[in-house]
Amino acid sequence: MRRWLLTAALLALSAGCTKSPDEKSGPTEDGTLEPIANPHQPGDFDPLPDPEAQGGSVGRAPRRLTVAQLDAAILEAVGRRWVNGGDGIDARASSLGRADYALVNSENTEPNLVFAKFLEDGARFVCIGQANDELKLADATKRTLSRTLPDVWGDLRKLTDAQVREFLVYNSLRFWGAPLEGEELDKWATFFTQAAARAETAKRRSDVLAVMCIAMLTDTRFITY
Repeated sequence: MRRWLLTAALLALSAGCTKSPDEKSGPTEDGTLEPIANPHQPGDFDPLPDPEAQGGSVGRAPRRLTVAQLDAAILEAVGRRWVNGGDGIDARASSLGRADYALVNSENTEPNLVFAKFLEDGARFVCIGQANDELKLADATKRTLSRTLPDVWGDLRKLTDAQVREFLVYNSLRFWGAPLEGEELDKWATFFTQAAARAETAKRRSDVLAVMCIAMLTDTRFITY
C-alpha cells in the first residue's frame, strides 16, 4: 500500500512539472521584458478639464490670500504695513475674512466686494505714503517702488522708454512675481506716461508712483496664488 502511494505521488509531481513545448522555462533572457498589462484602461480616470473652459489654465482654481498673507505681501511689495490707526489691516481683519473662532471658525478667502473695497482703501494708504517718502530719498538703494529711477528724479515725463519699461518690469516682479511683457507691457507703459503727465499738471510728482502702486496692488495677480 505504501509503495502504491509513493508511486502515485511521483506520477502527480512529474505531471505538474511537465510543460508544453510552447511554454518558456527558466529565467527571462537578457534584453527581454515580461509584458505588463496596462492598469489604466479607458474609463478608469477622469480626463483633464478643457483649458479653454478654465481661463486658459488646468488645475485648481486660484486662491485668495489670507489676511496674514496679505499683510506680509503688502509689506514685502510696498515697503510698509497697512497700519492706519483704527482703520488698518488689523482693524479690518474680520471684514477681510479672518476667523474670530467665536462665531467664525474658518477663514474666508473668497474675493468678494467687501474685500475689494477695503483692499483699495489699504492700497491708497500704503502707496500714497510710500510714494511721498520715496520722493524725498536721494539714494535709490534705500527706495522700494522707485529703485530703478535716477537718484534724483523730477519730471517723470522725461524718462526714456527703456527707463519706463525697466520700472514697470521691476515692480511687476515685486508685486506679482512675474514680469510684464509684450502687449501688456506696452499698455502699462502708456498708462505710466499718462499718469506722469497728470502728476505734472497737478504738481504732485509722487502721484505717479502712488498710482502705479495702487494699480498693481489691487490687481488680481497680487491677491491670488
